[in-house]
Amino acid sequence: MKRFGGFMKRESLREKNKEDKLLRIKKAAIDLFLSKGFDDSTTREIAAKAGVGMGTVFVYAETKRDLLFLIVNDGLEACVADARATIRPEYSLLRNLLIILRRHYQYFAENPVLSRAALREMYFYQSGKQAERFNRTRHALRHLLIDLIREALEKGIITSTEEPELIAQTVFAIYQVDLRIWLSEDRLDLEGGTDRLRRQIEIVLKGLSPQPSALALPA
Repeated sequence: MKRFGGFMKRESLREKNKEDKLLRIKKAAIDLFLSKGFDDSTTREIAAKAGVGMGTVFVYAETKRDLLFLIVNDGLEACVADARATIRPEYSLLRNLLIILRRHYQYFAENPVLSRAALREMYFYQSGKQAERFNRTRHALRHLLIDLIREALEKGIITSTEEPELIAQTVFAIYQVDLRIWLSEDRLDLEGGTDRLRRQIEIVLKGLSPQPSALALPA
């Protein structure tokens, strides 16, 4: 038992040391991205500031982009978890959609400098140690929207000949574009940004009642 206890103690110390190094890497990356900017910071500088070797950094991140998402992924996962816990079946579809997306606006507004870099770098982000985690979280967000819309369709709260996936993709696209426009503003007004997002989603939910001539395409 004494030998087993010693093994457990060594494992605990090893895990604590790994956690400490990870926290130092994250802090060093945040400090440098904020002080020098994402583009002008290097992975080697981050490793030096964290007091670890490059090999240790590569355990968690293959590239500088990976290092950025090593930081951002925690917050994005929390956004989805918080939104999932806050939406309610008795709320309107619009209210639940805004709960989900407003939570993301709040998160990105906490650190606009890092957020702007992350939004730029997430395009075509398919490879890297943190990419799978990021894409899994984005998939969870999209499916949260899909599930709400599917339920609303099944209950007859909304009607459409389109699949819930396409409707959700439309809402998601509006959110993605408007979030970038909003984050580019000098003063981040959460209420104003959320209201503008609401009006755009309402256009989707209400429709534009087009005349046939509005939908005509050349033969």
